[in-house]
Amino acid sequence: MRINTLFYSLIQGIKNIFRNKWFTLASVATISACLFLFGLFYSILTNFEHMVKSAEQRVAITALLELGVSDERVAEIKAMLMNREEVNEVDYFTADETWAKFAEENDFGDISIFTENPLEDCAHFDIYMNDVSMQSDLVEYLETIDGVRKVNQSALTAQVLTGVNSIIGYVSIGIILILFLVSIFLISNTVTIGIQVRKEEIQIMKYIGATDFFARAPFVIEGILIGFIGSLVPLAAVYFLYNEAVIYAASSYSFMAALIQFLPVEEVFATLIPICIGIGVGIGFIGSYTTVRKHLSV
Repeated sequence: MRINTLFYSLIQGIKNIFRNKWFTLASVATISACLFLFGLFYSILTNFEHMVKSAEQRVAITALLELGVSDERVAEIKAMLMNREEVNEVDYFTADETWAKFAEENDFGDISIFTENPLEDCAHFDIYMNDVSMQSDLVEYLETIDGVRKVNQSALTAQVLTGVNSIIGYVSIGIILILFLVSIFLISNTVTIGIQVRKEEIQIMKYIGATDFFARAPFVIEGILIGFIGSLVPLAAVYFLYNEAVIYAASSYSFMAALIQFLPVEEVFATLIPICIGIGVGIGFIGSYTTVRKHLSV
């Protein structure tokens, strides 16, 4: 495409926006409303996913070791576990440390009065995972390791967290799909009206030899610009609301800070900004391109 054709299409696309002001405002408002809802849902679902992920990383598999396993073998087993992709952290506790921790949790007082360690065979690893859905694979692996006598796991917790992760994924896809289809439908209607208004102009352009691309380009650019503008407004609104909500929750409900860790606004928007702009521009492009294609036969 030549430079002058590009500039012509760009200028005409911008003029189309101002030429159909009310329809443009309606399209921008509609896309903004859809992406605003998407941004809110995304922020909420991302934080839920973060909380579930944090909960996953607190779920530990306990691998009890056989009595008399050497320190060298303990180091080997730990290195083997840390090389597993699903493993996030491995903590080792000797039998004495296990007994001291158990006594402290149950308020036994001074344990020096005990002549023997009742948990002498309870040296163990606490293994924390990156992905709790892979717990069964890790348990099977642990049961094959020489020196491990028993593996304790929380299968129910793993199933619940895996199920919650799946639900979040399905909900996210459903929301994106619905908002995407609704926005395409609305932008298509707006571009259709714009084409009807300028149908004679398009016919004249075609009669004097203009290509379909030349006639279509201004409307496609118009749709892209509407989608771009429509994505910036909700981003600003969601950014303000999310930031204020996090600050309010932290100051007014400080007791929640230990239980719920909200993602920083910068981390959420590092992903949300390109997604929203991509969706807005994509909606504008697809909606305008497909609609113009239907109405250029003259």
